[in-house]
Amino acid sequence: MAGWTASNISSQRGRTAIVTGTGGLGLETAIALARADAQVIIAGRSPQKGADAVAHVRRVVPQASVRFEVVDLASLQSVARFTDRMLTQLSRLDILVNNAAVMAPPDRRTTVDGYEIQFGTNYLGHFALTLPLLPLLRLVPGSRVVTLSSVAARDGRIAFDDLQSERAYRPMVAYGQSKLACLMFALELQRHSEARGWNIASIGAHPGISRTDLILNGSGTASAAGRARKYLWFLFQPAAQGAWPTLFAATDPAAKGGQYYGPNRLSEMRGSPAPARVPAQALDASAATRLWQASERLTNITLD
Repeated sequence: MAGWTASNISSQRGRTAIVTGTGGLGLETAIALARADAQVIIAGRSPQKGADAVAHVRRVVPQASVRFEVVDLASLQSVARFTDRMLTQLSRLDILVNNAAVMAPPDRRTTVDGYEIQFGTNYLGHFALTLPLLPLLRLVPGSRVVTLSSVAARDGRIAFDDLQSERAYRPMVAYGQSKLACLMFALELQRHSEARGWNIASIGAHPGISRTDLILNGSGTASAAGRARKYLWFLFQPAAQGAWPTLFAATDPAAKGGQYYGPNRLSEMRGSPAPARVPAQALDASAATRLWQASERLTNITLD
């Protein structure tokens, strides 16, 4: 694993991947998978951004097999329409990358369904997207579900008495909760896979600190994070490098279900993929079960 880069990805010919998110890490993940000859479906909210993403991938990888599909992770109805289309159009799914995210908007916002925008988009949207796609993933022995967390998960807490930040909204606290939930979901999905014999590898990954528009689109340029992004730019690794842990988890034979990968240098802020430190709160199996049950109730989607 030492020194691993996207150039280490073996041929993905014959494999189909869905990647959520049209820019930043999602776009770089799509490029790398397309370069390895995977059939890539980029899923995002904006048709224009989707078209731009597909055009960009094809400029970089002329032989790319890539297309765009609309899904708004902030709308459970949109997610359901997307998964219904995929179940109709695809005969198998090898890789699902739950990447798209919203980060720290200064004021509390909600999804179409009334959930806090970060918890609803980053976590619940991907929960509602993944479960219906499990039949396609189960058709491929060793298929991968990679769910992106964040270094912010280290300080995250699941506020079961205020999951939607209705009592008090603090942008980074809500973001940390959503990304901790993503990691807990990745680990809990692996437990379900092992218990039910699905042979699906569910893996967590995080990109360290990367140069994407996530901060600028969320908390904005005037925020502390936005100023850090502008003036401490040298601490942020390129987005293509930030995608390496995701790509390692999605493609490398050494990546195993139930693991968590991130950069290997500067307290996991940058570098090559390596096992990442799992926060203690993410290992609480009873809390993970409770979160899963709450997610089934909020999305009205269950494994059954």
